Amino acid sequence: MAPTSTALTTKVTSGSPYQLDQSQTLKASGALLKHIKSDQAQKEVESKTKNLLANADEDSDGDEADVDIWLIISTKKHIVDKTRLKPGKIRLPHSLNASAECSICLITADPQRAFKDTIAHASFPTPLSTRITRIIGLNELKKQYKSYESRRQLLNEHDIFLADDRIVTQLPHVLGKIFYKGGAKRPVPVSIAAPKKNRDSGKAKENGRSVASPTQMGNEIERTLAMGLVQLSPSASTSIRVGKSGWPAEKLAENIEATVQGLVDKFVTKGWRNIKAVHIKGPNTMALPIWLADELWVDEQDVLEDQPVDVEGTKPTKALEGAKAESRKRKARDTETAGIEPSKKSTKTEGHDIAKEISLRKEKLRKQKEEAIREVEGEAVPLIMPKSARGPKIRKDKARTVSVL
Repeated sequence: MAPTSTALTTKVTSGSPYQLDQSQTLKASGALLKHIKSDQAQKEVESKTKNLLANADEDSDGDEADVDIWLIISTKKHIVDKTRLKPGKIRLPHSLNASAECSICLITADPQRAFKDTIAHASFPTPLSTRITRIIGLNELKKQYKSYESRRQLLNEHDIFLADDRIVTQLPHVLGKIFYKGGAKRPVPVSIAAPKKNRDSGKAKENGRSVASPTQMGNEIERTLAMGLVQLSPSASTSIRVGKSGWPAEKLAENIEATVQGLVDKFVTKGWRNIKAVHIKGPNTMALPIWLADELWVDEQDVLEDQPVDVEGTKPTKALEGAKAESRKRKARDTETAGIEPSKKSTKTEGHDIAKEISLRKEKLRKQKEEAIREVEGEAVPLIMPKSARGPKIRKDKARTVSVL
């Protein structure tokens, strides 16, 4: 019996194939959430020893057990050519930061006093001002948090970090890798400066820095908290946080669809044609596919046709013969440019010429030595002779000749 194959994902039955199937997204979301909950329940049963270092407040709060759900989009080509330090944002139907107990740290440009006064104003939203527990300027951040331990302490003190979009590109060098290696607490850019049309007015300027009004700043912060963070790098894979493990499957599926559509419209070049696969996963789970591309290329010109190959293998193809002829012509042109006459049987190189010259010199010296020995053994020779032809020991007589002892 022939083996049967099952498709990993399903495509929509009508319309363009370049879109998510809602039933497939909902099915994958439910399966992932069910697997995460069963895995957590199994770990609780198997764990027989209590963690003495755990905080008692974390045991009583059920939200602390929720883990993040990530959306992974794989593309056929790199999304960007270089790393963008300023992250992008995508509006989500369900906010990831809706909890009223989340602590917010706002990092502002200097001077920070103008922003503190704006948030403390009576017209600023009260539920939001109670969540902003820390406002810190860039210079104060550089001075107080130089060490690794101080940065880690700051990371653990707050749940959400917002940063003025004018200084967000400087924060990777100031905060270090502890804030950026995980991705869950990366500073989210927020526009808290006055609009351009109001920056020249006296009301918008305080202490030399343009600041938005309390109402405008509150609305912008709330809008930013309802968005998903997109950090692009020169790679073929991008991950975005889209939900929590404690959410229902329908709520997670809506965020997944909104995130994919936002990435296709704003960030991925060539749109759906450049997307290779879409997966969802937990922090310690396998990735579940919700959409897979049928083609591995973006444009038709990226596909090269197969060159004709000779069946017998004895005669080269026309393309190969043309390449060889072009190579010979190029070598001939290079030789003429260098001022060397081309020869078909020219196999001598500079190294061979040097070796031949050395062998000729040795042969000449050998002949001179043989001639000197013959003259010494036979008849008398003049007093002055080359060193190579001198005998072992000689003496002078009255006739000024040399004889062998």
